[in-house]
Amino acid sequence: MTYAQLSVNAREIVAKFTLATSQEVQLGCDWYASAFQISCRIASKYNIRPEEAAGVIAALSPNNRWARNIIDAEAILKCWAASGTDEDILAVKVCTYTKMQEKALNILRGCDIITTLNGPKIIEFFNCITNSALNDVCIDGHAYSVWFGQRLTMKQVPNIGKKLRQQIKTDYVDATSFINEELNESFTAADIQAITWVTHKRFHNV
Repeated sequence: MTYAQLSVNAREIVAKFTLATSQEVQLGCDWYASAFQISCRIASKYNIRPEEAAGVIAALSPNNRWARNIIDAEAILKCWAASGTDEDILAVKVCTYTKMQEKALNILRGCDIITTLNGPKIIEFFNCITNSALNDVCIDGHAYSVWFGQRLTMKQVPNIGKKLRQQIKTDYVDATSFINEELNESFTAADIQAITWVTHKRFHNV
């Protein structure tokens, strides 16, 4: 993959990557691996599979800051482990939508995780945490802003339909291929998404 072959938006991803500090590169590369380690630790604590813990985390992630996301997941699982009723579990205070809390409950009931999550962004988030889909990329508002090349508020980010989402993913994969060839690295597209997200947050204080 040469620079000339990259789309305009893939070049925006590369440009943001070039602004990353060494620490941000490391933080980005560690992000999803760390998230999976957290899932494993929670799973061991509450006697469930790591994929189920990651599914609960993904389900509770919309409009939820990461630190609170983990607190909420543990609160749900603590109630579940104590043989709480469905009503008890749905009464646990979480910082996301009730519908997402219901999805977390259904995952704990043994429903298929991907079918239950049933949303492209949270499925991508789950895939990146568990590495269950090779080279998937989580496309949220920040990933869109990096791809677009401007700092956008969440209200300014358009609805990302299937076709646009696939184009953004393709551009992240292409940007990753270019970066790897230039630097003799082996980043995944999820690594580059996380690295540019961390860098984007620093630049725009978001």
